[in-house]
Amino acid sequence: MNLSLLCETVTGTTTAELVAARDAATRADMVELRLDGVTDADIAQALHGRRVPVIVTCRPRWEGGRFDGSEDERRRLLTSALESGAEYVDIEWRAEFADLIRANPRRVLVSSHDFAGVPDDLCGRARAMRATGAVVIKVAITAARLSDTLPLLEIAKGGDTVVIGMGDAGMPSRLLAARFGSRWTYSGNGVAPGQVPTGVMLDRFRFRDVGADATVYGVVGDNVMHSLSPVMHNAAFAATGIDAVYVPLRAANFDDFLTFADGLGVAGVSVTIPFKQDALRAAHSADALTRQVGAANTLRRHSGVWEATNSDVDGFLEPLDAVVGRSLDGMRASVLGAGGAARAVIVALRSRGAIVTVHARRSEQASEVAASLGADVGPWPPLAGSWDLLVNCTPLGSASARAASPLPSGPFDGRAVYDLTYGREMSALVRDATRAGCVTLDGLPMLVAQAERQFEWWTGQRAPAGVMKAAALSDRAGRTSG
Repeated sequence: MNLSLLCETVTGTTTAELVAARDAATRADMVELRLDGVTDADIAQALHGRRVPVIVTCRPRWEGGRFDGSEDERRRLLTSALESGAEYVDIEWRAEFADLIRANPRRVLVSSHDFAGVPDDLCGRARAMRATGAVVIKVAITAARLSDTLPLLEIAKGGDTVVIGMGDAGMPSRLLAARFGSRWTYSGNGVAPGQVPTGVMLDRFRFRDVGADATVYGVVGDNVMHSLSPVMHNAAFAATGIDAVYVPLRAANFDDFLTFADGLGVAGVSVTIPFKQDALRAAHSADALTRQVGAANTLRRHSGVWEATNSDVDGFLEPLDAVVGRSLDGMRASVLGAGGAARAVIVALRSRGAIVTVHARRSEQASEVAASLGADVGPWPPLAGSWDLLVNCTPLGSASARAASPLPSGPFDGRAVYDLTYGREMSALVRDATRAGCVTLDGLPMLVAQAERQFEWWTGQRAPAGVMKAAALSDRAGRTSG
């Protein structure tokens, strides 16, 4: 299995703090010692007693670091690191330290960072960096789109390369370092922009189990960085022994995702806000239920084309059955929102006999969805006494807006409230409805139920019972305590 190494970046305000952080990095293959935040840099002390190979870096402000001394002073620190036997020393391509590279090419990493985007001369820059003779080159760009990272694949073909897409859209380049052809990638606790903590890389994303040939799945949307889907699917892959990995894919738009998926060979995705209808339009084929819903939450690649399905319908009903029962005949259900998730919920509720009313801030959108799915249209917000079951399909209450509520003033005079959002704590909607005496559900049980169906549709295997739920609950609890 072709794997990449994991290098944890550490720093401190003093050399003693730097060494303590170095020694605490027990799970990484390498450690990057960032000297640019250290006020009393002592190279000998920083290197003494190290247990794994180190990269010594002293990043100047003009390259995104914190060192604001003279270049002569920085040269002295890097020269000392080379003379003291550091396994690697990071020297910026734009620095005028060519003599240091020529004298120690087998222990020099030449780096380039663009914090504005993707430079027009990226491939030419990589060739020039290789021409320095350095043993490894590191090319980091800032990705505004998933597809911005695709040129890194070509650069890494030259060998002995580290490639990184900074920013949320660049996250796959870190998590799938082996797939990108990167010799190693970096983890850390915010020392450099976009880094992921080592424990998260190893435990949530199974970094050491993901080689260049692993099958790639993910969740695509515009707010996916805190999704619990990766921990669930990766736990199921581990439990079944399937050589695959699941990562967040923050796309600028659906065409951006499609371009990236073609370039990287993505095999399947979960689809979330706002791309569920785009996903169905992009699919070559879809089952009848998905066509009825008019939105897809799952894609898989088969014979070079995308197939679509929708696991939201059954995923929504399974938790509801446990608290309300299977028969919804005559129950008045108010659905908040008119996006892809709302469409699936409307179809699910009507299949069980509920009388469904759609409520959305944009009345024309509510009218369009209701007309296409045989539902009624109601005002925003729903009137008092108008519903037995209230279902929130809006983003209000999601992880990035947990305190927001689609119904901040109530009233909660119905029987049950089902909030499809989930997060570390109770959403404002669920909290207020619970206090008012309603039966309540948040979105986590649905998330698990629909994910289990996705996993089986992709792989042909069922995830072992309880594995995905346990992973989601454990990760959510860890995020809460952390």
